[in-house]
Amino acid sequence: MYRISKPVVGLIAVALVGFAVALLFHFTLTAKEPLPALNINVQSTPISRETKAATSFAPIIKKAAPSVVNIFSTRVVRAQDNPFRRFYGDNLGPRGRRPRDYRAEGLGSGVIISADGYILTASHVVEGADDVKVALADGKKEISAKVIGFDPASDVALLKVDAKNLPAIILADSDKLEVGDMALAIGNPFGVGQTVTTGIISGLRRDGMGINGENGYENFIQTDAAVNPGNSGGALVDAEGRLIGINTAIFSLSGGNQGIGFAVPVNLAREMMERILKDGKVTHGYLGVNMQTLTPDLAKEFNVPVPDGVLIGGVMAGTPAEKAGIKELDVIAEFNGKKITDSRQLRLAVMQTPAQTKVTLKIFRGGAAKTLTATLAESADDSQTAKTSNDSRSTNKIAGDALQGMTVTNLTSSLRRQFRVSGRVQGAIITAVDIDCPAADAGLSAGDVIIEINHQPVSTADETIELGHKSTNGRVLLRVWSRDEDGSSNTRFTMIQTGKR
Repeated sequence: MYRISKPVVGLIAVALVGFAVALLFHFTLTAKEPLPALNINVQSTPISRETKAATSFAPIIKKAAPSVVNIFSTRVVRAQDNPFRRFYGDNLGPRGRRPRDYRAEGLGSGVIISADGYILTASHVVEGADDVKVALADGKKEISAKVIGFDPASDVALLKVDAKNLPAIILADSDKLEVGDMALAIGNPFGVGQTVTTGIISGLRRDGMGINGENGYENFIQTDAAVNPGNSGGALVDAEGRLIGINTAIFSLSGGNQGIGFAVPVNLAREMMERILKDGKVTHGYLGVNMQTLTPDLAKEFNVPVPDGVLIGGVMAGTPAEKAGIKELDVIAEFNGKKITDSRQLRLAVMQTPAQTKVTLKIFRGGAAKTLTATLAESADDSQTAKTSNDSRSTNKIAGDALQGMTVTNLTSSLRRQFRVSGRVQGAIITAVDIDCPAADAGLSAGDVIIEINHQPVSTADETIELGHKSTNGRVLLRVWSRDEDGSSNTRFTMIQTGKR
């Protein structure tokens, strides 16, 4: 055993104290300023759903309307952005004149969510704006606003004005909404001034409409409360005047309200807002797989012991999915411990998770369960180029068995251009589908590309027909490439059976 003399102990003690003081001083100088804490009022209790005969919505409006503001944004459109450039060359306009810069103005709405000046609105209301001003509901004050950040993928933006004691709205829990709940929309449609309309929640978790673009995050509340241009960014409130959504879009063939409006759920808007406040931007996770919802037929085909999940139709090279060991035909049943029942749920879970987050995935492969770990990348456009196939010609009508009623042909350069089929895709393209055939029942249509039949790759129309005729039980498993209405592409498995209508 060794002993340390008292003088040495004293010197060590002094040294340690000095080191601690120096370390504290270092962190005092280098520590970042604390992030501002949002002082928002959230009430998670659902509304009372007892039947009541309301004679007036005035008390609700008096509570919520002061929190809804008008937003005026301006953007300078530069000469090089002017469409004249495409037609006249060298930025010359009609009669050889150079087009001048001009100022474009936008109109929208927003919602005060904290008394010290934070305002939620839609990303498209302020994106690209050079100047943003906010007019309070009383119309007596117009304040310059700073855009803290915005997220086009969810259509959420956060603004800040230099003001105090503003009338902040109360936030509800949008996860507790039910179809049929009353909803009121407050905003500034067409610039006529603050307007209130009423309706109900017509639908929940609406997605796949391409409102926020190919890589957008869509999980909308649908309402029939009248929403028109200028309402964007405004409030959708419940029967107690609490914020349940940020109005973002309408479905309309005329440009005006037709009873189908969409709002970003306040829970999602709040999450994006907090990430904007923390990092100045929002990053969305990316896994790198083609996915489709597992059906009972597919579960039986691939020997999956669970009824729900997401079947992986392909894994992109170099992506987090490939690095994690996910393989084609795996079925993802859980994401970070949460059960996954369909492809929409998995896509939203991935996109809602920040990039560089490590996640766990429970999968089934060949009937056996496995747990994998993936580190999500940042979502980005999937733009890859490849050589096009040759222009061999062959068109065939398939008759008999499960593939009857389809017309397929070899993929040509012109067909690739017409249906926007990537050069990476090899197979036989469907050019027509009879309306009353099994393929139509399975959701196949012109422009889809058959790339496998019963797990065997095909590259020509002749191979497709040959393999189709080899199926004698009237049951065929196809792997199909298709392009969605929003422009995105995917591969999926489809089971076709004769007599199943």
